[in-house]
Amino acid sequence: MRKSILTLAAAALMAGAAHAETATYAMDPTHTFATFEIGHFGTSTNRGRFDKKEGSVQLDRAARTGKVEVSIDATSINTGTEAFNKHLQSAELFDAAKYPTIKFVSDKFSFSGDKVSEVSGSLTLLGKTLPVTLKASQFNCYNSPMLKREVCGGDFETTIDRTAFGMNYGIDWGFPKNVHLVIQVEAVKQ
Repeated sequence: MRKSILTLAAAALMAGAAHAETATYAMDPTHTFATFEIGHFGTSTNRGRFDKKEGSVQLDRAARTGKVEVSIDATSINTGTEAFNKHLQSAELFDAAKYPTIKFVSDKFSFSGDKVSEVSGSLTLLGKTLPVTLKASQFNCYNSPMLKREVCGGDFETTIDRTAFGMNYGIDWGFPKNVHLVIQVEAVKQ
């Protein structure tokens, strides 16, 4: 009996120690970018980014677990051309007046060794939520000499079928349905 109580106590301490490893990170907006790429009549690639984004990450590297929540302001789309920005914000595409927030939420992190290799979660776009997996092309944590705190982040990417979210503009003209998303993120330990 004494042995089983000690075993339970040790397991509880180990679980508590693993939980204590979880750290919270706030996304650094100056080093975090959400961009997209889509073909244009098979000739070139249209690119854009969202200038306003925020989020947080909880990461436990020892337990290889994490959570992330990212909110992107659809009205902050920036292609470098104001007329194109307005068209992208219109009801034909992002419908930013009706759906001002794009959101990604995940509590499933996959690791390769001690580095995050992918994050699987849900993307909400145009009021519809679908599963999405972001693959890490690189991931690292470092001690920032300027902030004097740990920073973790990487480059993550995926390709989505925009028509699955109801974004059908230009399909009849030959615009592709697939959109490549690239999320560059750095988050500062709190």
